[in-house]
Amino acid sequence: MDITNMKDRFEQFRTPFYYYDTQLLAETLAAIKSETDKHEGYHLHYAVKACANPRVLQQIQQAGFGADCVSGGEIKACLENGFPANEIVFAGVGKADWEIEMALEAGIQYFNVESIPELEVIDEIAQRMGKVADVSFRINPDVGAHTHAHITTGLAENKFGIAKEDMIQVIRTSQQLPNLRFVGLHFHIGSQILRMDDFEALCYRINELQDQLEAEGITDVQNINVGGGLGIDYMNPDKHPVPDFYAYFETYAHHLKLRPGQRLHFELGRAVVGQCGSLITRCLFVKQTATKQFVIVDAGMTELIRPALYNAHHHIQNLSSTAPVQTYDVVGPICESSDVFAKDCRLAETKRGDIIAIRSAGAYGETMASCYNCRELPKAYTTGDI
Repeated sequence: MDITNMKDRFEQFRTPFYYYDTQLLAETLAAIKSETDKHEGYHLHYAVKACANPRVLQQIQQAGFGADCVSGGEIKACLENGFPANEIVFAGVGKADWEIEMALEAGIQYFNVESIPELEVIDEIAQRMGKVADVSFRINPDVGAHTHAHITTGLAENKFGIAKEDMIQVIRTSQQLPNLRFVGLHFHIGSQILRMDDFEALCYRINELQDQLEAEGITDVQNINVGGGLGIDYMNPDKHPVPDFYAYFETYAHHLKLRPGQRLHFELGRAVVGQCGSLITRCLFVKQTATKQFVIVDAGMTELIRPALYNAHHHIQNLSSTAPVQTYDVVGPICESSDVFAKDCRLAETKRGDIIAIRSAGAYGETMASCYNCRELPKAYTTGDI
C-alpha cells in the first residue's frame, strides 16, 4: 500500500504512532523463503530485537521462521506469539540466571555462548535442573564491516564473542562438562551491511576456522550460524522496499564451505522488518529563527532514537503537502538538543497539523522506544487497522 495516499486514514489516529505495512512484510518474507528454499540446510531465525511488535512476530512465525532472542523477555514474547521453543536460539553477552533457567525449562534449540564463565554457569544450572543444554559458541572472527562503529560486532575490540584463538580450548572445555552438548559455531560481524564482500570475508574466516578444527579432530560441528547484518536502503525506501536477498544468500552459497550435513543458520532482523514500518507524526509548529527553519513534530527521540544514537538517516515525507520544497530541521519535543530527526531536510512546505512520515522505521524503532519525559509509549497499527 502506497503510504503517500494514506494521509486521510492516518488523520483518524492520535499521533505519534507506528504503522506496519503487513503486505510489504509478507512480500519480504516470501522473498526470503524463495531464496533460502534454493539451498539445502538453510534455516532462518528472526532477530527479535529489531521489532517485537506482537502482530509482526505472529506474521513472521506463521511464515515458518524461528527466532533469535537476546533476553528472557524476548523468549517469553516469542513463546506467547506462537514460536516453538525448539526453533528459538538464545544469544547475548550477559545472560542472567533466571533467563538461562527459563530457556532450559522451555526447551529452546540452543544457547549461543560468549565466554567460559557463561559456559560454566549454564552447566551448573543445567545440572541443578536435570537438563542437558545444547550450546553453540559465538566466535569473534576479527572481521570488520563497512558500517557504523556502534553496530560493528566482529572485531577483536568488540565485547561480543570468544576470541578465535581460544575457540579450540573452549570447545574442549564444553566436551568435559557433563550437562552440555556442543552443537555448533556462531558468528556475527555487524548490522546495516550493504557490501557483499564483508560477508565474503566472514565466509573465508569461517572456512579457515573449520579447517583448524578438523586438524584438531573436532568434526562434530552440526550448525554454522552466520548471524544477520544485511542492511536496507534508508535513502530510497520506495525504490528498494525489499532488500537484495538473492545476492546475500548467494554470497554464502558460493564462498562458505559447509561440511556434509551441516546446517546454516541466519539471524536476519532489520532486513525483514525495516522497510515495512513508518513512524507517523504531526507537525506541531513551524519555527523560524535567524539561521534556521524548524519543523517541530510530536514524535521525538523517545519514539525513534536512531538519529540521536547513531546519527542515522531516515527518509522523511510530508504526506499533507504538495507545495514547493523548503529546507527544515525536523525536530521533536524532547528536552534534549539531540532530539533531531534530520538537519537541512528537504520537505514540501510544511504547516501546523501536517502529517509527517518517518520512513524505514520498522527496525529498532518501536522496540527501542522509551518513556523519557514521562511520555507514553507509542501505539502501533498495521495495514488491517487503517
